Formats: sequence, structure tokens, C-alpha cells
Amino acid sequence: MDLSTLKPATASTKKGKRKGRGEGSGNGTTAGRGNKGAFSRTGSKHHPWFEGGQMPLQRRVPKRGFSNAQFRQEYQIVNVSALEVIEEGPVNAETLVHYGLIKNTSTPVKVLGNGELKKALEVSADAFSASAVEKIEKAGGKVIRL
Repeated sequence: MDLSTLKPATASTKKGKRKGRGEGSGNGTTAGRGNKGAFSRTGSKHHPWFEGGQMPLQRRVPKRGFSNAQFRQEYQIVNVSALEVIEEGPVNAETLVHYGLIKNTSTPVKVLGNGELKKALEVSADAFSASAVEKIEKAGGKVIRL
């Protein structure tokens, strides 16, 4: 048995309707499109939100308020406890990518204070939480904000 011999199960497939192939087919003349109007013509289509030329709801409803979503700063998060993996040297975005703690160097990094740190590390990142700064300095390390 190989792929060329495979066939669908009996009665599992059905032939498609052949529209516009004569009156005897039951789908001749207008081919199931009705008489006249935009949808009887080729190339006619409307978006689901089209309201037949009426002023659309999206334009009728007043726009109010302000969303800060487009200005939000996204950070890659690293906890202080995760820094224990790093042996020595300055800790920056490249180091964190090397150890698999973050995905890329282009997105800003924020260090959070979850966990404990026993090594004195020089950590440079875009942002730090207050508890992270406290724990890094308590361990004898240094914090550098980029």
C-alpha cells in the first residue's frame, strides 16, 4: 500500500454543484443568485460590517476617552534569583541572552526582586524594581541603569 492507491471512503465525498449549467440542473439561468441587484453581479462583496449605505455603527457612535496602550513600554523580565546562574563578569543583555534568561537584546530588560542573590554582580539593565536594587547592592553588587 502506498499513497497513490489511497481513496476516500465510499459516500464520504460529494460532487460540487455545477451552477449555471442549464435549466435542467436546477441551478441554471441566475445560478442561485436571484434576480438583479448588487449580489447578482460578479465581483460583488460587502464587508460583514457594511450596512447597505446607512451610516455605519462604528461612525455613528461618539469617540471618547484615551487609551495608553500604544505608548506602553514592554519589558523582558528577569528575577534576581535567576541571576544566580551567571558565574561572573558584568551582567548585560548579551549575557542574559547567552544564559537563556531573555529572548533578544532589542527589547528592554527589567530586573525584579523575586528571590535571593548571593553573588556580587555588576548588573546593567533598562529598569530595576526597588527590591531588586536593594538585593543586588546587599550582595555587594552594582546597579547600572541604561
